[in-house]
Amino acid sequence: MRRVQAPLFDGVAAFQTSRRDRIPLHLGLASSAVGRYRRAMPHQIIATPNAPKAIGPYSQAVSAGGFVFCSGQIPIDPQSGQLVGSGDVREETHRVMKNLEAVLRAAGSSFDQVVKTTIYLADLGNFAAVNDVYASYFSASPPARATVQVSALPRGAQVEIDAIAAIA
Repeated sequence: MRRVQAPLFDGVAAFQTSRRDRIPLHLGLASSAVGRYRRAMPHQIIATPNAPKAIGPYSQAVSAGGFVFCSGQIPIDPQSGQLVGSGDVREETHRVMKNLEAVLRAAGSSFDQVVKTTIYLADLGNFAAVNDVYASYFSASPPARATVQVSALPRGAQVEIDAIAAIA
């Protein structure tokens, strides 16, 4: 890569790269010839029969870069494929957390390794009940989290939770 020192700007030397070398090669992101990705981040699709099958064009989870990115889980029993809870948001939340746990285990992770979750609620009035159940699955160090109300969830579920976790 050709680097040319430009004049000082506010006391800081600025470096330019040729038009052909827009991204420094030491970052391992681009080819000097065409500016395209030289290699994609390796990733692995995670699938387990112990969690509900994806009900659309997505994976249960994907691992990449030492993390597992879990798709949102709703309260579907993985054996029957039926929604569980019959309107009981606590029971629905337990099923969601069990589904997430199965996906995390399949990826070689656990709730102790979760760094971020997002909770989607059909009714924010259920926040306290969902929060109580959710808290019972995490030890002393709960992950970062966002909770949002949505207009509707698949199959009439009241709660959906996704997660990002480190792989142990």
